[in-house]
Amino acid sequence: MDSGTAYKIVVRGELDDRYAYLFDGMHMHRVDGTTVLTGNVTDQSQLHGLLDRLEELALELLSVEQLRRHSRGDP
Repeated sequence: MDSGTAYKIVVRGELDDRYAYLFDGMHMHRVDGTTVLTGNVTDQSQLHGLLDRLEELALELLSVEQLRRHSRGDP
């Protein structure tokens, strides 16, 4: 079963843990003045929903990166 595609989303500012529930189960950690969200996104609709939520919170989006999937035979 496909659980989605892993993404890493970085925003400016260090979000408090109380915001974690807003990001659909994404793992949230703070790094040098930024907040990094990582986790699986099931489809483009969910990804756009996460990005819309960031905009609603007036957070500055620094990057969105689709993380490479490892398949059998990959080093």
